[in-house]
Amino acid sequence: MKKLWAGRFKEETEKSVEQFTASVSFDLRLWKYDIEGSIAHVKMLAKQKIILKKEAGSIINGLNEIKKEIQSDRFRFHDSLEDVHMNIEHALIRKIGPVGGKVHTGRSRNDQVALDIRLFLRAEIKEIITLIGNFQKIILSLAEKHIEIIIPGYTHLQRAQPVLLSHHMLAYYEMLGRDSERLEDCLKRVDVMPLGSAALAGTTLPIDRRHTASLLGFSKISENSMDAVSDRDFVIEFISASATIMVHLSRLSEEFIIWNTGEFGFIDLPDAFTTGSSIMPQKKNPDILELIRGKSGRVFGSLITMLTVMKGLPLAYNRDMQEDKEPLFDTVDTVKSCLFTLIRMMPKVRFNREVMEKAAEGGFSTATNLAEYLAKKGLPFRDAHRITGSVVKYCIEAGKTMKDLTLTELKGFSDLIENDLFGSLTLQASIRDKKSYGGTSKKRVIARIKESKSRQ
Repeated sequence: MKKLWAGRFKEETEKSVEQFTASVSFDLRLWKYDIEGSIAHVKMLAKQKIILKKEAGSIINGLNEIKKEIQSDRFRFHDSLEDVHMNIEHALIRKIGPVGGKVHTGRSRNDQVALDIRLFLRAEIKEIITLIGNFQKIILSLAEKHIEIIIPGYTHLQRAQPVLLSHHMLAYYEMLGRDSERLEDCLKRVDVMPLGSAALAGTTLPIDRRHTASLLGFSKISENSMDAVSDRDFVIEFISASATIMVHLSRLSEEFIIWNTGEFGFIDLPDAFTTGSSIMPQKKNPDILELIRGKSGRVFGSLITMLTVMKGLPLAYNRDMQEDKEPLFDTVDTVKSCLFTLIRMMPKVRFNREVMEKAAEGGFSTATNLAEYLAKKGLPFRDAHRITGSVVKYCIEAGKTMKDLTLTELKGFSDLIENDLFGSLTLQASIRDKKSYGGTSKKRVIARIKESKSRQ
């Protein structure tokens, strides 16, 4: 099949080279945006009288026919035509004749592909932001539903202090909120129209880039033609933000994997989101969460791929940049599938309140309450910390909990301790008294849920 750029060459491209350089197997995913961009470009050309309105109408009709053929799976893409752009343009010329070649007036594949990627990513980022928002709603619903459950909070995977399960879940709500903010900010850099930069230097034709940008809904146009065709910062930024999203989803998955173990027993995962063993009939494995945890590596790898591809490229466009699409597409698909799966799974998780609260009672989790009790009595906190540590050591040696100790025993450690201490050592009191802004008291958590719901 004769290539549209073949005029300068004496020999045909070797078949193995065609296969090696072809990107249509993956960039065909951009077909919708390629046609959308071409239609806007042709409308601008007609407005500027660079081509006739009649020619523009013929080209637009042809592109719309190709669009219908692709949608109905009647369009055949050819590797010999290298990419999605050349496939569509070649089909257009075959359909309407030589006038179809005017679609490429005033542009290059360099700015054309930059446009397509930006249109694609702009749409996908908006979808991911919506998915994040939906996931946040589910977390708020779970926090509201289970507001009374107390669990052990951990540091170093050691029981630390009691917290509300709702407070724990809302930590992920905050992470997801930052994820959404990062994507919103990234969207500002994506929403820049590069078309009209041509190969690297712009064009001598009297094009109106702002009109094209308006037709395509862009808020800005690129300021430098060389930068516009060689910029993939916005791809790197998106994958970087996605890598952070996957860190958060992986952390959540890890906690639920641990909580689902027989050793913890904090939760029961729904059967529909677990799998069995081929040899051990009793097994119910958290494979879905393990896959989400594992898929984070794909996105991290995509980020390294993009940084490596771009790190040594001189201006302007280089064919290395063809390698941007597969990591980008895979990142989009991975993040969306993981969010979608968690959105479906989370409402069906069963939380085992008795097990959680029994665990929260252990490990001297209210010891800090004793230290702060003494600090409120005027004792320097370091002295209060040392005394509390001594109380814990005594309890361990005596096989007791702090609630088992008598006032006489406690006074042996500090005369500041009175009967009013005992009301501070229960789980409920520990939660109730964490009233500092952002703390785990029920009052604070309910306020945060209410505030967050009002913003959704």
